[in-house]
This record gives sequence, C-alpha cells and structure tokens, in this order.
Amino acid sequence: MKAQSTHWTRHLCAALSCFAAFGLATARAQTELTVYTAYENDDLKAYKAAFEKENPGVTINWVRDSTGVVTAKLIAEKENPRADAVWGLAVTSLLVLDEHGLLVPYAPKGLEKISPKFRDPAAVPEWVGNSGWICAIIFNETEAKKKNLPKPATWKDLANPAYKGQIVMSHPASSGTGFMYVSAWLQLYGEEEGWKFMDALHQNVARYMHSGSAPAAVAAKGEYAIGMGFDVRGSRLKEEGAPIDIIMPKDGLGWDMNAMGIIKGTKKLDAVKKLMDWGTSETANRLYGSTRAVAAIPGYAKPLQHLPGDMESRIMKQDFAWAAKNRARILAEWERRYGSKSDPKKS
Repeated sequence: MKAQSTHWTRHLCAALSCFAAFGLATARAQTELTVYTAYENDDLKAYKAAFEKENPGVTINWVRDSTGVVTAKLIAEKENPRADAVWGLAVTSLLVLDEHGLLVPYAPKGLEKISPKFRDPAAVPEWVGNSGWICAIIFNETEAKKKNLPKPATWKDLANPAYKGQIVMSHPASSGTGFMYVSAWLQLYGEEEGWKFMDALHQNVARYMHSGSAPAAVAAKGEYAIGMGFDVRGSRLKEEGAPIDIIMPKDGLGWDMNAMGIIKGTKKLDAVKKLMDWGTSETANRLYGSTRAVAAIPGYAKPLQHLPGDMESRIMKQDFAWAAKNRARILAEWERRYGSKSDPKKS
C-alpha cells in the first residue's frame, strides 16, 4: 500500500507540475499593453472589457489623467517611452505628439469607413479619431433662480456682469476640455476678438480647475451657477437628477475629438495593431456612439438624453492643425492673462 501511495503521489506531483507549467506558459502568452488615456473614468471599464473579450491574448493597463498631463508625460518620456499606445486623447494633442515624432503610422482595418474629418489625411495615418465631444454651458437653474440670473443663449452672454463669481472653467493647459473652449473661441471670433471676449469672461470666472469634468460637476451641485462642461458630462449629470439645463450656444459649437495612435518605441507592435484595429471597428464605434453625440463612423452615434439629436450638423468647422501648431503660444498667453485664478495643482 505504501508503494502504491508513493506511486500515486508521484503522478499527482507530475500532474500538478504540468498544470503549473501550463499556467505559467499561459500567463507568459498574455500581452499587457500600457495605454495612456484621458477618457472619462466611467468609460474605461466598458472599453477594456469589450476589447479584451474580442482579443483574449491582450490586456489593457490604463494610465489615466487629464489631457494636458498625459500629453506632457508622453513628451517627457520620448527617449524612454513607457506607453505602448494612446487611446482617448484630444486630437490636438495627437498632432503635438506627431510633431515630436512620437507616433507610428498605421492603417487599421476598416479605415475606409471612418469619416475623413476623423483621421489623419495621410494614406497611412499617424492617428485615427474615435468620437467627438462638444462645448456646452452647464446652467444650474435652481441657483440661477435664487440669484436672479438670466439664462445665457450665446457665449458672449457670459460676459454679463450679473455672472460675476458664478462661472467655473477648466484650465486649458491641464484639460483638453479647457483648451477646446479657448481654441474654439479664437477660431470663432478671430484672435483679437477672441481674447477680448475671454478678458470679459475672466471678470466673471471664479476659478479655473485642472479637470475637464469638474466645472460641470460643481455647477450641477450648486456650488456655482455656471460650469463650462462638455455635452456628455452634462447629459450624464442631468440624467442623474441634477437641476441643470445644457445650453448649446447658438453662435457656434466648438468641439474636439478623442483619437488614438501607436507610440514609437513600443516592443508590442503586433498587439498594439490589434488595439488600433479594434478601436476603429464598427463594434467600437457602436460603443462610442452609445455615450457620445458624434462617432468616427457616421451614423453610429445615438442621440444623448437631454441633448439635440442633430449635434454633428451643429458643430463648427475647426482647424485642429492650427490649434496644435499654436498650442504653446496660446497657452502662454492664456496663462499670462488669466492664470491668477487657477486652482493650485495637486502635488
């Protein structure tokens, strides 16, 4: 019996060793991608799950921060890149990364279905867009009624002295949302008039926050009457019961797009190409379109709650290349004029 027991023990150990070796091989076969992003936290889980379900050998490790922070981080890491890809960063930032030679050209599968304005025009693009987000005014109707504040209909209405201390906005150097507003105003009105408008707006701004979604959130809570917030965040806050109106100013709707690209220096190029293929696929665009007013493949976006159904036709024509080329100059001038009201940066 003792000999038989020893025999079975040896077989069991051998079997366990095989299982352990199999598990180790499986773990080694799994490719982990480090993906830098500025997508909203409530989007990341769904995108990761959907991609990994269709690509079982690849997992995503997100590194998330505001657009300006992610952009600066990628540039700082140029000589020793830590990211494999960027997915969900403002296209104006992708263009800046392109200027620094940080992107690998790649034409993902299904590229022909992507709207021309949602991709690098080169035959083999450096970046491909995913979805758009749009400038809006988040107006707290309860607070406005308490303070007897009028409802704005245009951007220039926000220069009304009645709003003094009642407006919050994102810092354009930290936040892609903040830069989206500044770039849109400069293109909508021209630089001279655009800066004049922002001078007047600044008199009414209480603070500039280092987050794209924070101004909408604090306005929804009633801490301020008005937050400069993008359309998607406003829709979600109103759906949650916030007493807000999402105003789409009639003088022009600025916008920006989330985009993706491959970071030069990645050692996982085959896996990153799978990410690019999936990120521009019909499946991904349906997912984008479930939470965005504009998706890269036309017709894939569903109308968001509490927003007009024709958002794509309302957005203004913008020169993203101009915005990227002039980004440093614009931010320096903005900081010189308005930086005194910026929130302290978190260490």
